[in-house]
Amino acid sequence: MKKDKIIPRIRKKNKQRKAQSLQLLQKNKKPVYINKSPSAWKASTILFLSSLMTIILVIPTLIVVPFMTESGEEEAAVEKKGDDVELAMGDSPFAVEVMRANSEQVETVPLETYVSRVVASETPAEFELEALKAQALAARTFIVNRLLHQDGADQSDVTDTTSDQVYHNDQELRQSMGSDYEEEMAKIKKAVAATKGEILTYENNPITAAYFSTSNGYTENSEDYWDNKVPYLRSVESPWDTNTQKFMDQKIFTKTELEESLGADLPTLDKLSMEVSRTEGNRVDQLTMGEKSYSGRKIREELGLKSSDFSIEKKNDHLIFTTKGFGHGIGMSQFGANGMAEDGKTYQEIVKHYYQGVDVSTVSDTAPALVAK
Repeated sequence: MKKDKIIPRIRKKNKQRKAQSLQLLQKNKKPVYINKSPSAWKASTILFLSSLMTIILVIPTLIVVPFMTESGEEEAAVEKKGDDVELAMGDSPFAVEVMRANSEQVETVPLETYVSRVVASETPAEFELEALKAQALAARTFIVNRLLHQDGADQSDVTDTTSDQVYHNDQELRQSMGSDYEEEMAKIKKAVAATKGEILTYENNPITAAYFSTSNGYTENSEDYWDNKVPYLRSVESPWDTNTQKFMDQKIFTKTELEESLGADLPTLDKLSMEVSRTEGNRVDQLTMGEKSYSGRKIREELGLKSSDFSIEKKNDHLIFTTKGFGHGIGMSQFGANGMAEDGKTYQEIVKHYYQGVDVSTVSDTAPALVAK
């Protein structure tokens, strides 16, 4: 074979090998990005992670959307978990204006929020749920009855003291309940929500839903402590109170202290005669000391006794007053209601025991004028 024919063939093969090598090299090369610097890629990555964290943190907070009440307190919309029941603004057909004793300012509070805070202020949260429901019903009935019969002259609908119903706002309840606030208020709100809009009526009218802490074993007829006879405020048995923490109390007075409190001159204790008459509810109706006579209510209020069911013992130069029960004794006993709940009674059975002949009705049916405001 001639040399000039062999060399071209060799050159052709070398060119083919070089082309194959170049293709293989290009396949194994990593891609090169001309327009992106390493720092730009770090910035993009940081931006992506920041957006992801924002979504994770912000979206859950949108489940509970805050709003402000007229009293300036922040509340939240409802988020239900399992059997938990909360109160929303829409659950209240009208608001209640509460005169705060300390600040002398009026707070405007949605009805059901007002009821939940009254229950929290008036009743131990460890009470049975049915007892809390009964208290919610009494508290709601009280304020509805008050609103229907007010003359409009007052600056507010109700006070926050025992002259009406004890009321503490959210901040005050958080302070008093401390670390138990969330758990206790959840239970109370559940009781209030379960009775939402319900009130007690007698002959289609809201009742005077009187209540008190602890009975002496009986409740009192209204006319035996107040002036008027009320058909549903009758004396009934309440044996559940007798083993509770507030059932008995004692106060000791000297003759001088007694005279100062009652504004009277009394004989020396060894010559002091005392006669007592009692009511159907076994509380003191009249106490005669020497030549002076006093109602059981007068003695209770002037001496600061827990109850008008009291007995008196002379000892040396002192008089010992031993009381049974705590409160005026009319209507529903709170500790009695809890005892009934512990015995398995429902809130409707509880209220119908303490308020004779009443019905459980609704605000919208009984007081449409209030709902329409």
